[in-house]
Amino acid sequence: MTGLFSTLLPPSPSPVVCRKPYSPTCVRCCDDATAGVNIKPPDYNGFPEKKLKHPATLKPPRPRRIILVRHGESQGNVDESVYTRVADPKVGLTDQGVAEAEECGRRIREMIEKDEAEDWKVYFYVSPYRRGLETLRNLAKAFERSRIAGVREEPRLREQDFGNFQDKEQMKIEKAVRKRYGRFFYRFPNGESAADVYDRITGFRETLRNDIDIGRFQPPGEQSPNMNLIMVSHGLTLRVFLMRWYKWTVEQFEGLHNIGNGNMVVMERGYGGRYSLLMHHTKEELIKFGLTDKMLIDQEWQKIAKPGELNYDCLITGPSYFTHFDDDNEN
Repeated sequence: MTGLFSTLLPPSPSPVVCRKPYSPTCVRCCDDATAGVNIKPPDYNGFPEKKLKHPATLKPPRPRRIILVRHGESQGNVDESVYTRVADPKVGLTDQGVAEAEECGRRIREMIEKDEAEDWKVYFYVSPYRRGLETLRNLAKAFERSRIAGVREEPRLREQDFGNFQDKEQMKIEKAVRKRYGRFFYRFPNGESAADVYDRITGFRETLRNDIDIGRFQPPGEQSPNMNLIMVSHGLTLRVFLMRWYKWTVEQFEGLHNIGNGNMVVMERGYGGRYSLLMHHTKEELIKFGLTDKMLIDQEWQKIAKPGELNYDCLITGPSYFTHFDDDNEN
């Protein structure tokens, strides 16, 4: 080689052949003075939840509840013109919203304490929007440090994106068009549809299921069936979460009503291990929320079913799609 690079490169060394078999626990350097010295890989202590003390065939206990909380009253709930000058993620709570969050925390604690379990704890998932974080901080005043197992800020729990700085009059037009088009599929300009929210909630649901399966909420050896997961989010996002979890149809989603500010929907572990809304709520409450008779029948099944079981007689995803089965009954 000639030229500039020939003056920078050292002469090529004689080839060295390593005749020792490779060992994953031993690192050898054939042309180094330290050849033959075993170097053990570092002992990483990460992921302690993978070293659970109970048998590998036994999964950690499922949390007792998944509690869905809508943020308290925000400045945008009182005056929609706020969105014309404040970015949606930066809209905070009103004084009334702060009070609603604190009251919601007290109600959650009272509900948990009725279990009369000594080792109960709460773990939070929260939207990164300001009104979500402020709701979390005020709601959590009801719990001592020892009762809070942890918190995770989860961007996928954010509000539906309605676009950037919003024009008040234009938003009225867009919402009127959405009503005609359909609330699930209508996409706001430069924003999202409920269907888009469904896609990101599907990803979050898988994360949540993995967290439940691995027992991420408490240290190894301390898993308790009295853990309560609290998701602090937004009205439409929480409705979409329920839709995805229970496999409700688009038509059934569009019949749901929004959760009130600072209110909650409780998914409680049933007798078989699955989560049912009827373990906490009355049928009257769920009908007011928008559940149909078919959805209530499925919730009754959820109360007694085990994780992994399928409801082959489910009226939501089965016969309701077909119109020719009635003819079979006439023969």
